[in-house]
Amino acid sequence: MDTGDVDGGAADDRGGPASGAAGGRGGEWARHWHYAALPGLDLLRARYVRHSFPRHSHDGYVVGTVTSGIEEVGLPEGAVRSGHGGVIMINPEVPHTARAGVPGGWAYATLYPSAGLVAEIAAETTTLRGTAGFAETVADDPHLGRLILGVHRAAEAGDALTADSLLRISVARLLCRYGGPLPVRPPRTAGAAIAARAKAVLEERMARPPSLAKLAQELGTGPFALLRAFKDTYGMPPHTWLTDARVRRARRLLEAGGAPAETALAVGFTDQPHLNRHFTRIVGVPPGAYRRERAARPGGARTYKTAEGAAS
Repeated sequence: MDTGDVDGGAADDRGGPASGAAGGRGGEWARHWHYAALPGLDLLRARYVRHSFPRHSHDGYVVGTVTSGIEEVGLPEGAVRSGHGGVIMINPEVPHTARAGVPGGWAYATLYPSAGLVAEIAAETTTLRGTAGFAETVADDPHLGRLILGVHRAAEAGDALTADSLLRISVARLLCRYGGPLPVRPPRTAGAAIAARAKAVLEERMARPPSLAKLAQELGTGPFALLRAFKDTYGMPPHTWLTDARVRRARRLLEAGGAPAETALAVGFTDQPHLNRHFTRIVGVPPGAYRRERAARPGGARTYKTAEGAAS
């Protein structure tokens, strides 16, 4: 497959904020945003030291390159580590954690392409059957890392042609080198069926969920049987999944222009500080910063402190 002879830019980037943006030296900073010229894609460029991401998942794909330090990602099959020039690939709905692998933290540039965008690129550039995904989680591939970083640089500069070209070339090369069909899910067991019913209840009653005992009673099972079934099916217990689901719904409400305080109550958090805490831990930036980026002009560089209690 020929994806063109395109380089993503300079061979080295130590993870500093975008040009013109404020960022404290040695401190944590992050920018999580959407470039209007690249539909179906979110971008995160950040440096974290103390911040760690709790177990969560995404409805799309995660593709990131570490630009300094070491990132440690916890997956169902165990932890993986990636250093400068390494590439991390995570398929949709795979529960994972992330944290610094060294005391100095890590900086990285991450792309979040939607399932539809990856399917479109896979259909045009590969012969993969079924739903395309990644067969590997971590790869030492500095050239692809530079391409991923190049998408960020081009988007930050407002260069839609270059950003879109590098995005598609990056994903195509990742699928070519590390891709494969996503595993076909086995037939649903009784436990998986109960877990799916529990998930539907929690989605419907997100703002006022029942207790574990009450939920199990409604479903005709025991609390521990429900805990086991839910974790086996979704990779996390119901309360952890619910927090992640609340943050996902909060993102959609904020993207639509919702105020953080109103969004917090709508998804079931007790107040805005409660939303701030969980949103920042899972997304990497406070909800107010996330909302402002969606309202900002494309290409406007901006970074945010990520310390606990940061203003939203």
